[in-house]
Amino acid sequence: MATRILGPTGSKRRKRFLFVPALLVVATALVLVASASGVLTGSPSKFESGDDPTLGLGNEVVNTSGNSDWITVSDGAPAHAAYVHISDTAASNSDDSFTPGQKQDTTCPTTEGHKNPPKDDFTDVASYNEQAANGDVYLYGATIRYAANGNASENIELKQGTSGLCPGSTTLLARTPGDKLLAIDYLGGGARPQFHLLNWVATGPCFVANDPAPCWGATVATLSSAVAEGGVSTSNFTVAQNPISGVAIKAGQFAEFGVNLAAAGIIPNNGTCSGFSQVVWESRSSGSSFVSSTKDVSLEDHTISNCASVSVTKVGSDGGSQEGAEFTLYEGADTTGTIVGTCTVDANGDCLPSFTNLNPGQYTIDETVTPANYTKDASLPLTFTLAANENKELEFTDVLQTGAIVIAKTAKHAGPNGSANLVAGFTITDFGSGTHTVSTDANGAACVDGLPPGDATVSETGPPTGYSAGADQTVTVVGGTTCANADGVVASFTNIPLTDITFSVDSQVDGGTASTMDCVDSGSNSVASGSTDGNGDGSVTASDLEPGTYVCTVVIDP
Repeated sequence: MATRILGPTGSKRRKRFLFVPALLVVATALVLVASASGVLTGSPSKFESGDDPTLGLGNEVVNTSGNSDWITVSDGAPAHAAYVHISDTAASNSDDSFTPGQKQDTTCPTTEGHKNPPKDDFTDVASYNEQAANGDVYLYGATIRYAANGNASENIELKQGTSGLCPGSTTLLARTPGDKLLAIDYLGGGARPQFHLLNWVATGPCFVANDPAPCWGATVATLSSAVAEGGVSTSNFTVAQNPISGVAIKAGQFAEFGVNLAAAGIIPNNGTCSGFSQVVWESRSSGSSFVSSTKDVSLEDHTISNCASVSVTKVGSDGGSQEGAEFTLYEGADTTGTIVGTCTVDANGDCLPSFTNLNPGQYTIDETVTPANYTKDASLPLTFTLAANENKELEFTDVLQTGAIVIAKTAKHAGPNGSANLVAGFTITDFGSGTHTVSTDANGAACVDGLPPGDATVSETGPPTGYSAGADQTVTVVGGTTCANADGVVASFTNIPLTDITFSVDSQVDGGTASTMDCVDSGSNSVASGSTDGNGDGSVTASDLEPGTYVCTVVIDP
C-alpha cells in the first residue's frame, strides 16, 4: 500500500494503488545529458531537477542561490505549493507488481503481490507541478529506491480518466486515447538520462507490433535536453538533507527529473484545456529494452492540468439563506455567449457543481435565479478573464428587499377632541430586525419601511384617551415596497369610545338596610361589585367599558 502526503509534513492517509503495466521503450534516438545548471529553461521556481553531481533534496546541497528543490517548494511560502509524496511498501512479498504474463497493451491491467528486486523497489515517490506566466506547465518527479541502481529505468504514466474506472475497481482508471507514457532511462550511472514519450491510441500500429489496438502507439518521441532533464544522485544524503522520506540514503538511491509538459506536447500551451487526473509510477527491471518488465508500481491521485476553474459562493445582506439561487456561466463578454453550465446554491451558500475544466479566456457569469425578496449583487452580470490553470473564487452578496407597513387608523366617533382622537402610538414586531415604534398623525396615518419580508405583528400601544386599543394584527411584509411608493401592506385599526358606569345605593335610615351590588357584562363576567357601609350607603364604578349590554343587580337586606 502507498501513503499519500502533501508536502514533507502533511497528514497521511492510506491509498489504494492503481497498478498499470509499463510499455518499455527501445532507446532509438538522442542521448540527453543533464544541463549544467540543472534547471529547465522557463522553470518558474528554477527547480533543480537535474543538477548532478550536486543533485539533491535539501537546501544543504543546493549551491545555486535563488533556485528551488524538494525542500524549498514546500516551505509554506506563498509562491510554493506542497508536493505530493507517496510512501511505497518495500522489501515485502506483498509489494504491488504487474501480474506476469499480461500484454503490455492492456486497457485495465491487474497486479499481484511480489517482492521486487531491491534496485527496482520504490520506497518513496514524489511529484510537483507548476505553471509559468506564459502558460507552460512543468512537472518534476523523484523516486527513492530500496537499493542503489546504477542504470535506473522507470515509466511515468499520465492518465486523463475520461473513460472512467476499470470494471470492479474503485481506483483504477481505464486507459483512454491521449494518455501519455513518459519512459525514462537513467544511463551511465544516471549521468546520461534518456526521455521518450508514447501515446495510448485507439487505432493504428502499436509499439509492440504483435499487439492490436488499443495500445501504446508505435510513434515514439524523444525529448530534447531543453524539454526534459534529470539524473541520479552521486552523493550520500543525511536525514536533514532528505525532506521527502526523512531517512539517510546512499548514492544511487535517489533519482529525479523535470519536464516542460507544454514543450513536450503533453499539455499544449495553445489556449485549450487539457490535463491528467492520475499519475502512475512504474519501475523497470533494465534500461532501454522494451522486453524488460515492470516491477514496482504506485498510484498517485494528482491532477496536473492547465485547465481553469471557477467556484461561486453566495450570501444575503442580512445573512439569510440563499439556497436555491442559480448562476449561469457564459463564454465571452456578455450573457449572449454559449452557456458553459449552471450551478445551484446549497444551504451552505456554495454554488454546486463548480465550473471546472475551463479553457483560458473571457467569461461572463450572472445570477439567473434569485431568491424571493432579494436583489442580485450589483456587480452582476460580471465579465472576467481566466488564465491557464487559474482557480477563480467568486463571492456575491444579494441585497435583501425590505418592505413597508402602512397603518390606517379611524375612530367610531370623532368626539369633542376632533382629529386628536386619531393620534395613537403603535409598535411593530417583526422576525428579523426586532421592534419599531411609530405614532399616527392627525389623519390617523403612519408608515414604517425598511422591514424584513415576512410576517410582522402590529400592536396599538398608546390609544387616545377615551378610546380602546384595536386588536393586534399580523400582516405579511412584501419585499420591494416602500413608504414613498405607498405600496406597503396595510394594518387598519378602528378605535371604540369607552364609557364609565356608576351604580349607587343610599339607605334612607342610617343603618336601616344593607345591600350588595354586582354588575356583569353580556358574558356574565363581573365588571364591578361591592357592598354598602354601616349606614347602608355605597356605590360601585366600572370604567373603560366598550359598548354593550351590562346588568347591575342589587340585593337589599330586609
